[in-house]
Amino acid sequence: MKKLSLILIAFLLINCSEDTVVVEPIIEGTDITSFSFLKAENPSLSFDVYLEIEDNNISGRLPYGAAVENLIATFSHNGSVVLLNNDTQVSGLTDNDFSKIVYYTVKTSNGQEKEYKVDLTYFTGLPIVYLNTNGVPIDSKEDYRLGLASVYGGQNFYNLENSEMEIRGRGNSTWYTHPKKAYQMKFDSKTAFLGMPKDKKWIFLAEHSDKTLMRNRIAFEMGYLSKLDWTPQSVFAEVFVNNKYNGTYHITQKVEESSNRVNLGDTGYLLEIDQLERMEADDVFFYTNEFLINIKEPEVAYESYEFNYAKNLINEFEAALKGSNFKDPIDGYLKYIDLDSFIDWYLISEITKNVDSKFWSSIFLNVIPGGKIKMGPLWDFDLAFGNVDYADSEFPEGFWVKDNPWYHRLFQDPMFVSRVKNRFLYFKRNQNLILDKIDFYANYLNLAQKENDDKWDVLGNYIWPNPVVYNTYEEEVAHLKNWYIKRMNWLDTAFNNL
Repeated sequence: MKKLSLILIAFLLINCSEDTVVVEPIIEGTDITSFSFLKAENPSLSFDVYLEIEDNNISGRLPYGAAVENLIATFSHNGSVVLLNNDTQVSGLTDNDFSKIVYYTVKTSNGQEKEYKVDLTYFTGLPIVYLNTNGVPIDSKEDYRLGLASVYGGQNFYNLENSEMEIRGRGNSTWYTHPKKAYQMKFDSKTAFLGMPKDKKWIFLAEHSDKTLMRNRIAFEMGYLSKLDWTPQSVFAEVFVNNKYNGTYHITQKVEESSNRVNLGDTGYLLEIDQLERMEADDVFFYTNEFLINIKEPEVAYESYEFNYAKNLINEFEAALKGSNFKDPIDGYLKYIDLDSFIDWYLISEITKNVDSKFWSSIFLNVIPGGKIKMGPLWDFDLAFGNVDYADSEFPEGFWVKDNPWYHRLFQDPMFVSRVKNRFLYFKRNQNLILDKIDFYANYLNLAQKENDDKWDVLGNYIWPNPVVYNTYEEEVAHLKNWYIKRMNWLDTAFNNL
């Protein structure tokens, strides 16, 4: 009987255990395990976008056309609530503006929390400039087209609402040779543009011959390290013309007299060494024994006092430079020029081996009456760093700008040579900084260069006047870096041997 009771008790216990529902405790956490933007909840998307989650960072790329300022996120988490700016977020329902970085916070019932940074790249991550001329093509260098300009600034720049402007083509060989055109835009009034100081005129460099898109910018970076009074500020941007994508542009301040640019006051001169075939009908210029000098600013008339002042000053300098007493610190060339600017302009032009800086064009100088002649600002370096197939400036070895007639004579003065050699060491010490800048811009432009290449098909194809053709952007950047390193090494030895 006792044995039967034990069996009955055991049977009942087994049945009770089978019928009992064990409720597992809910374990809350602070993890977001997935984050996406689904086409079903976001009509502006043509496909689902899934973001990457790494530690506290959520990142991804949105295609062009996505309504980045009004998107609904779909996400999974193990917390009790998810907040953004203290507002409760519901997966698949709550819409937010993702044009800037936002922060999601996951909280638990017992007060634990974790913050996630949501950082989205819209299109290529660059600001986007819209140029609208009501469908009228920008097909003239002489005649402006009227229109509107606006900017979607994204994370790093202010937006610009539609602003009245006029725009025309610019450039010489680039305008006539390449399908991707460069432009000059002029606002009706001085306007801050892409974070650069207010002014009217802005230059859109196409950089079509430079597949890295950055040679001009790297030359500017050297200018920022120099003693030159002013080097143009610039910003990379995506440009749409009449609602059609036109590629990645390098937008810069124009080289002109302005309190925010070449600050020459009311009486100063901006001059350019140039060529007769490049002169326009309204250009005013004069000759020295070596060069044609175009008076860019101010507007002057032939044989006016202002015209003759500039003409006589530059010719007097050149005569002193060529004279037998040219080394004399009182009556020689030093009477006329600002030595620091002449040396730094030379070194940047020689380091980059800019093809045009030898004697051809875009060689700027400036002077305020009563002051000394200064070289600069820097301009037009897309064919520098060996990016040319019709001159010895293709190669990292050999002097180039040193053979400019003025500099050829300056190098006959041991004092000038000594100053150049000492100053070169400064740029040599900054070599790694310039290499870091190249790496930075290569990363910064990585998505942009792909879109630009999809538009213009430059990679793997010869574009005048490329000396080499590579199939990838990475190879183009590596070639630029290797050329620069070889150039600096060659110059280091060559200057030591002077």
